Amino acid sequence: MNKAIFLDRDGVINFERGYTHRLEDFVILPDLIEVLQILKQKGYLLIVISNQSGIAKGLYLQSETEILHAYLKDELRKNNIVLDEIYYCIHHPDVSKCICRKPDSLFVEKALARFNIDPSKSYFIGDKERDTESGEKAGVKGILIEANISLKTILNQIA
Repeated sequence: MNKAIFLDRDGVINFERGYTHRLEDFVILPDLIEVLQILKQKGYLLIVISNQSGIAKGLYLQSETEILHAYLKDELRKNNIVLDEIYYCIHHPDVSKCICRKPDSLFVEKALARFNIDPSKSYFIGDKERDTESGEKAGVKGILIEANISLKTILNQIA
């Protein structure tokens, strides 16, 4: 079985600004590339799971989110890092109901099945309790961090 690192996006991968949807506002956090390289060397799959409720609220378009994700993949690829998947929920409870929005665990469970991941050897890194709760519902250990900090601070928590 595989092992994986599940990552929230805003506040973990890029600087949290609140409803980040414009490319000029998408700033990859310092040390992210170095940490992801280390995690890849340790044999982890890298999977992003993000709530993007601004789409349901009409604050921005799904195509804008796709542009950000393409940019992120390109920047990481320049450093020999490939994200195994990016899952994101476009819903918001005020507008529509779903089971993919964190803290629900649908996307984690989908990735576990799709990539044959052992949840007991995997981690979900997030800056909100709903992130870690999503992973823990599926048996993945949660690591709660402060938004916008270097992931180097938690590397010692990952086997």
